[in-house]
Amino acid sequence: MVHRILIVTAVAAEADSVSAGLALGGPGLLPLPGGLALRRHNGPDDGGPLVDVLVGGVGPAAVAASTGTALAHASLTSPGSPYDLVVSAGIAGGFQPLAPLGSVVVSTSVVAADLGAETPDGYLTVEELGFGRSAHPVPDALTGRIAAALDAGGLPHTAAPVLTVSTVTGTAGRAAELAERHPGAAAEAMEGFGVAEAAAAYGVPVVEIRAVSNAVGPRDRAAWRIGEALGALRHTFELLSRTVFLEPSP
Repeated sequence: MVHRILIVTAVAAEADSVSAGLALGGPGLLPLPGGLALRRHNGPDDGGPLVDVLVGGVGPAAVAASTGTALAHASLTSPGSPYDLVVSAGIAGGFQPLAPLGSVVVSTSVVAADLGAETPDGYLTVEELGFGRSAHPVPDALTGRIAAALDAGGLPHTAAPVLTVSTVTGTAGRAAELAERHPGAAAEAMEGFGVAEAAAAYGVPVVEIRAVSNAVGPRDRAAWRIGEALGALRHTFELLSRTVFLEPSP
C-alpha cells in the first residue's frame, strides 16, 4: 500500500529542508489552482510512500486556504481519502526550558492560542464562547511513533502542545501569559491550526512538527539559530521517511 502524505510549510526554506531530508524520489512539480504547486516525492516501486510538500504561506488564514486547495485537488483526482496524513512542519519558537534551541517538538495537540475573547474576568476560548474549537488533538499513537523514530535517531525532541498565533511573541510578559494559559505548551508558530482545520474538514489525521530556532519571549534576532533549526528539520524528515512513513497509516 502506498501511503499518501501531505507536508505543509510556511516558506520555501522550510520546504527545502523537508524535501532534502526525504529519502524518496523526486521531487516533481505538480501545479495547483491559485498559483500553488506541490513538490511530489514518489516512493519506490515496492510500495513506499508518496509525499507531497506544499509551501502554504505565512499565518493560519493563508495556510488553511492553500492546504484546503491541495486536499480538494487530491480528492478530485484520487479515489478515496485524499491523503492518509497531513503534517504541518517548519521552524518555531520554543518555550524554555521545555524546548531547547535545535530540538524538535512533536505536537500532542495543535492549539489556536489566541482564538477567543478578552473579558474583564480574563481570557475566554472560542469553545467557551460557543463558536467552535481552538484545538485539534493528535492521536497518541501517531505522536508516539514519531517520537520513537526521533529517539532512535538520537534527535532531541519533546512531545507537547504546539501553539498557533497570528502575532509572534516578542516580550517576556506575553510568553508568560501564553505559558500560563496553555500549560505544557512547548512551541509557538503561525500555521499549525490553519493546516489542522483544513485536514479536519477532509477527515485526515494531522500532526505538527517544529524545529526550534529561538526562544519564545523577548525578540532577539542575534540569538536565533535558524540554520541549526532547518538542519534539525531536515534530519527529522530523513528519519521519518525511513520509519513512520513506511508504517501502516494512523
